[in-house]
Amino acid sequence: MSVETAPDPTETDVESLGEELGEAITTLPEYEAFEEAQRAVEADEEVQAKIDEFERVRQEFMMARQTGTASQEDLQHLQETQEELHAMEPMADFLEAKGDLTARLESINRAISDPLAVDFGGEAGGCCHD
Repeated sequence: MSVETAPDPTETDVESLGEELGEAITTLPEYEAFEEAQRAVEADEEVQAKIDEFERVRQEFMMARQTGTASQEDLQHLQETQEELHAMEPMADFLEAKGDLTARLESINRAISDPLAVDFGGEAGGCCHD
């Protein structure tokens, strides 16, 4: 016969607060803008084609680098392809929205971590790093 113990009410409260925080984050203007920008990127055929091209060029460059045949021109071509992608309005909007959301989430992380003197968004361990 096993004895079940009731969950610690503090644990349950903290988990509930975590769920509420996650739900609240989805209502932030930064999150909503990010979601909208992501949908726009996914729906834009030209952007999707440029993403495919960039991924192909990046993969070719990585293979060339692994075999030691990558040239400065190969790197420049990769950078140019990325710049072309990032210059496309839907992608530029997405990258801006992503940056805004990241900044807001970092702020939220600080608000959670500051009272604990632990950065849970970073590395929380301190004794086992090489």
